[in-house]
Amino acid sequence: MSDRKYRQHGYQDDDRDRTRQPERDRRPPIEPGAPAATRRLSSEGARNPKLMGYHEVVKCARCGAPVDPAILSRSACAKCGQSLHSCVQCAHFDTSATFECQQKIPARVSPKDAANECTLFGVRASWERETSSTVAPSTTSSAKKAFDDLFNI
Repeated sequence: MSDRKYRQHGYQDDDRDRTRQPERDRRPPIEPGAPAATRRLSSEGARNPKLMGYHEVVKCARCGAPVDPAILSRSACAKCGQSLHSCVQCAHFDTSATFECQQKIPARVSPKDAANECTLFGVRASWERETSSTVAPSTTSSAKKAFDDLFNI
């Protein structure tokens, strides 16, 4: 009688050894003092040294304008006038949490976009890519001047 549950023929009918093959394809772990050619990352980080940078940004919850991260109790957005020391601007604000705050608070603060004196307030900041490049003003003006000179008669 066969050792298999079902007696149909299949891929296990050959005489090969089914034990695990030696791991030839695996690379040995990289030593900390190994030369840079064998390491995946350089001492600066990733292989490509020209990656975009990131910076921390604090924005107004209403209009999205960048604001100063040092928010005081009576700070307001320069663009729309929204109070910045408010629940919607806080890092602990969560609409799915109890009283819409991730911290334990005794009572619900309402309205969420008005200024308050919460001691648990933390600025909500996000990380954005630095995508803007600085161009010298002389280069811009000379290119514009060259373009305008093409059409001057």
